[in-house]
Amino acid sequence: MGKKKLDWGNLPFGYMKTDKRFVSIYKDGAWDNGKLTKDNTICINECAGVLQYAQTCFEGLKAYTTKDGKVVCFRPDLNADRMADSCARLEMPVFPKDRFIQAVKDVVKANIDWVPPYGSGATLYVRPYMFGSNAVIGVKPADEYMFRILVTPVGPYFKGGVKPITVRISDLDRAAPHGTGDIKAGLNYAMSLHNIVDAHKHGFAENMYTDPATHTYIEETGGANILFVTKDGKLVTPKSNSILPSITRRSLVQVAKDYLNMEVEERPVNKDELKDFVEVGLCGTAAVISPIGKIVDHDKEILVPSGMENIGPVLSKLRETLTGIQMGEIKAPEGWVCTIAE
Repeated sequence: MGKKKLDWGNLPFGYMKTDKRFVSIYKDGAWDNGKLTKDNTICINECAGVLQYAQTCFEGLKAYTTKDGKVVCFRPDLNADRMADSCARLEMPVFPKDRFIQAVKDVVKANIDWVPPYGSGATLYVRPYMFGSNAVIGVKPADEYMFRILVTPVGPYFKGGVKPITVRISDLDRAAPHGTGDIKAGLNYAMSLHNIVDAHKHGFAENMYTDPATHTYIEETGGANILFVTKDGKLVTPKSNSILPSITRRSLVQVAKDYLNMEVEERPVNKDELKDFVEVGLCGTAAVISPIGKIVDHDKEILVPSGMENIGPVLSKLRETLTGIQMGEIKAPEGWVCTIAE
């Protein structure tokens, strides 16, 4: 077949139908063997649990072509663990970890010609997801489920380089104090849609959410964890039971400690501290790190010292180191890089 003839350097961050996707069905208390299929359509009952009561969760990771030509993905075991946590909270059956990782490998290998070449700035986005598929009219968990993995080639999240963004402190809450903020449930993202559209209308790139109980501590944005850098070079990340445990953040924390010899603090961050940090950024699968240049807290503007022109030096080094590990330019910690094809 050979590599697809795409303009790899100018791909959008969007969906494109690829050759194969993985599907497995849960019925009568067990998962079937699963299969790869060409069909990208889904047929479910009009009363399916996912449609009536939003019983669904998902994951996101990427496959890359490394410097030496291998196709790899990054820490899929952690995606399997996090999805298991999401399923348990939503009363959904857990798809076994070993099968999850193998399915990721199989679907990437089946779409190997869609994996962008090294140096293009593009990657193959991998989206595992699960939902209740049988009819449910009373408020209860479904009895049947579908686990699927789709892949799509995507361009870099930021066109024209990583530029600092402006965010606002939100008046709305992302999650309830003892709710589902720490799992990757579809309903969390549905709740944030109105607020992100409103933020964009008013010129902000994202909403920065505070803790739902007291509105005193910084938590995360609608789709990413937050990083702070202090004047004395420490990396600080907010700690809370209602924050999604980002795999990118956890990886950056380890990179900071083990590769850059930085001191790292994972602790509650009071919003009054925002003016004291010299660099601020968002982190996640899509962009790795997105720098923040300005935070607007109602009638008060906090200008981050690193400015609105470029990513700050500490976050830049963190980003370069992690992407270097992902792309095979820097030796990875044991178990971080999963080889799919050589």
